[in-house]
Amino acid sequence: MGCERCMTAARERLGNFEKFDKVELIGIVSCGGCPGYIVPKLKLFNKWIDGFDEYDVVFIGNCIKTAINLGGCSLDLDKVVETVKNLTGKEVVVGTHPW
Repeated sequence: MGCERCMTAARERLGNFEKFDKVELIGIVSCGGCPGYIVPKLKLFNKWIDGFDEYDVVFIGNCIKTAINLGGCSLDLDKVVETVKNLTGKEVVVGTHPW
């Protein structure tokens, strides 16, 4: 259910997507139920999209925030954001849809 909400928000430019003139999703990397896998999956994602159009922004979904804030996940969100920025050299936005 989570990815569908992110895709709907991107398509309709809602939530944190609304500040962009154009939104094109080139892929979604799921944590697979454990947000600790987000960085290794992002590294693989970068290999998968090699040759596609460049992307500008990485969004960290509401599901990651919820896992940390409500689910007791021990991930350090600030560290994840910094790691993703260093890995990709891209802008990182925390949060996606407004619901």
